Amino acid sequence: MKVHFIAIGGSAMHNLALALKQKGYTVTGSDDEIFDPARTRLQQAGLLPEKEGWHPDRITTDLDAVVLGMHARIDNPELLRAQELGLKIYSYPEYLYEQSKDKLRIVIGGSHGKTTTTAMILHVLQHVGIEADYMVGAQLKGFDVMVRLSETAKVMVLEGDEYLTSPIDRRPKFHLYRPNVGIITGIEWDHINVFPTFDIYREQFAKYIDLIEPKGTLIYCDDDAEVHRVATENHRTDIQKLPYVCPDYVVEDGITYLRSGLHGNTPLRVFGRHNLLNLTAARLACRQVGVTDEQFDAAISSFDGASKRLELVKSNANCAVYKDFAHAPSKLRATIHAMREQYPDRKLIACMELHTFSSLTQEFLQQYRGTMDKADIRFVYYSKHALQLKKLPDLDPVQVKAAFGNNIEVFTDSKIMVDKILSLFRTNGNMPTNLLMMSSGNFDGIDFNQLANTIITD
Repeated sequence: MKVHFIAIGGSAMHNLALALKQKGYTVTGSDDEIFDPARTRLQQAGLLPEKEGWHPDRITTDLDAVVLGMHARIDNPELLRAQELGLKIYSYPEYLYEQSKDKLRIVIGGSHGKTTTTAMILHVLQHVGIEADYMVGAQLKGFDVMVRLSETAKVMVLEGDEYLTSPIDRRPKFHLYRPNVGIITGIEWDHINVFPTFDIYREQFAKYIDLIEPKGTLIYCDDDAEVHRVATENHRTDIQKLPYVCPDYVVEDGITYLRSGLHGNTPLRVFGRHNLLNLTAARLACRQVGVTDEQFDAAISSFDGASKRLELVKSNANCAVYKDFAHAPSKLRATIHAMREQYPDRKLIACMELHTFSSLTQEFLQQYRGTMDKADIRFVYYSKHALQLKKLPDLDPVQVKAAFGNNIEVFTDSKIMVDKILSLFRTNGNMPTNLLMMSSGNFDGIDFNQLANTIITD
């Protein structure tokens, strides 16, 4: 098979390209800009384009498929050439479905918890020896790539993003996977640029349930009122519905234990009520492919978490520095609550970056009210440059502070914020204090390792 990628440098796209190369396909690609880690990984695999830019002459009739990335525009010259030649053009999710249509597909959807739940399922399946293909939105410990495709695996685990499929296909990605086992972890309004009202956003999950294969399974978080609503309002009788709630757990001496009647309490390396919910969704999904609860508990106790999901950067006896992907309101609440519960006797400095289109939109900001209240010190950062890139109106720090409420300090210069963080640690002396950095970006170039090293050394 010969496959060409238009916009091969994207995070998802380059991982799919690497997966197909490992499968033995002939892979080519183009892009107008490619950054690390994609650049280095493509170069090592011999897939880095010789020249950046779009080259219609590379689109030839001998291509079996063209995969179109979201980064490409609708007037992309390579896309226009492929359409002219009548080639098979797939979006990223369409091609993943094409590769998995004869497998049992477990799809994890939801406004939050998708990556962690996907990672938990893959960790357990690997631990018990069940071969699985997969697509996940983060680099996972023990897995070389973020996409795996094979001829031999009978199961495919897919993280189901609700964002748009491609420039020429405006459906949400997770509508294309047609799960045999579909999971919904939570529903909270996001992607305001695509779904202008919450009702429109919620409707995407109702449609997702309708797309579960006959005789399939819906696993849904019954703790979430909106998930409960879309699940119970759906009257399909040809699928089974498995609601779940948070399991019993206890935190002792800084370790979270899952209470189990099977073989005593199970110690976990992850923590937080949201992660216990993710764990329960993963357990129910693994049951569908023959994993017993005893096998699941034995495997999940060694799960370290997904990259940037409450990831420990560095710690000592008095301090722990964590980074987290949290950026939506529910994610902030859940992550801060988890830190409070795990470290009840420590002061908590919580910093979050407004980075996504939704979070930088004035009308959406009100969704953040009270989300950081459980932190002792609350910093919010956003970049004026990010507003310009997203072509959004300017935000006044006073607006941001009013939206969050309750003693929020707002920064538009990350260096000033870092200086303030360091001064707080110097002032605190030996007072046990944790730092939590939350963003889907990097606070305009903050080196989290360097920051943690400075704090821990000081």
